[in-house]
Amino acid sequence: MKTLLFTAAAAASLIPAAALAQDDAGSTRRVEPYVAVMGGVDNFDSETGKEGIPPVGYKGRMVEGVAGVNYNVAGPVVVGVEGSAAKGVSGDIDWEYGVAGRAGVKAGKDSLIFGKVGYRWTNFDALGPDSPDFHGTTYGAGVELSAADMGGSAQSSNIRLRVQADTLGNFRSIRPMAGVVAKF
Repeated sequence: MKTLLFTAAAAASLIPAAALAQDDAGSTRRVEPYVAVMGGVDNFDSETGKEGIPPVGYKGRMVEGVAGVNYNVAGPVVVGVEGSAAKGVSGDIDWEYGVAGRAGVKAGKDSLIFGKVGYRWTNFDALGPDSPDFHGTTYGAGVELSAADMGGSAQSSNIRLRVQADTLGNFRSIRPMAGVVAKF
């Protein structure tokens, strides 16, 4: 629980700092803080990996909150960091939280194609209230589609539709998620 609080505090502290660090010089902002609300499902293998997750094929639907910051390195290249916390709404998963680094390329007017690597903790409702957290490295990829690239006349938009897929550990789960991103 201390790790969850530390991760949430670290992610929250990045947003105001990033907002103050905005590049006032022109049309392309160098730093973009963002938040997102997403929904999806996490399906785990029926094999035990390094994470120690019992081999029963846990799965569940969840709602996730994400907070992060992107930095435009040069041209269309973007790097960033984000923290997330998800709550299971049905199935075997109680909650998940994690942190990840991202790298991507802007496409179109204002969309983003990205890959990410991080670390995620998972707690299963099916194992009871005092069950341990299972954790491991997470990998993923996704796309954020801007309203400007989906038929809008503006050059950019503060709202994006995000679709991504992640995996935990040695590809022991598949976690497709979709939601809405608001950037500042």
